Amino acid sequence: MSIDSLPPLREVIERHGLMAKKSLGQNFLFDLNLTAKIARQAGDLAGQTVIEVGPGPGGLTRALLAQGANVIAIERDERCLAALQEIADHYPGALKVIPGDALEVDFTQLANGSEVKIVANLPYNVGTQLLIGWLLSEPWPPFYASLTLMFQREVAERIVARPGSDAYGRLGVLAGWRTDAKITFDVPPQAFTPPPKVTSSVVHLVPRQSPLACDAATLGRVTQAAFGQRRKMLRQSIKPLGGEALLQKVGIDPTRRAETLSIEEFVALANAL
Repeated sequence: MSIDSLPPLREVIERHGLMAKKSLGQNFLFDLNLTAKIARQAGDLAGQTVIEVGPGPGGLTRALLAQGANVIAIERDERCLAALQEIADHYPGALKVIPGDALEVDFTQLANGSEVKIVANLPYNVGTQLLIGWLLSEPWPPFYASLTLMFQREVAERIVARPGSDAYGRLGVLAGWRTDAKITFDVPPQAFTPPPKVTSSVVHLVPRQSPLACDAATLGRVTQAAFGQRRKMLRQSIKPLGGEALLQKVGIDPTRRAETLSIEEFVALANAL
């Protein structure tokens, strides 16, 4: 079943010579039913502004537009721009394509005061970096109403991880502190071209309106130090930030390891720092 009257993605990719580039972290989704399922995880999109990062040939873009969204797409690969222009012509006034690197984009300025949703099959090589930037953005509540993002399954598990689990780390602390995050469904490798070596997962994150009071940048520093040497005791891993003295200030045993601390304890450390 087609979601629109545009040509199949395989045909578009062949016509424009859009073979996925490993250097750009590209893995294309051809199944438009699957891209529509991803878009639906973001909720009702009719009349909503959606920012998409790395649209590639536009499979997810088409699904978002078919559900009534106004899409701002950021694409670094100039080879994809002609294919995206064809989609823009099919949906007049509903798709704006911004050529460039998403890591250099001011997303708050892009939102321009209106509430947006971010929906993306993120390039593997920048996905985590982008997410951390969105989680640490100021002011809070943020410029976005939700994030609906695809990651490698391993990264998705780190985002929703809880204290004490092997996957718990910096991502779990930051995402758990500021958002309600959940994995909505998995996508097998064979759904992509070229197929990655791992399963992917779609994660939906909704910002908490009133997270625990804490300076975001300081919490970022504390978690980076603590999990940067996660096998070591906290008195050693956060030594550059105050070590044992800082831990004693908030009543945390210096011999504990980072993965045993709750989000509340990390916030207390950041506030003490």
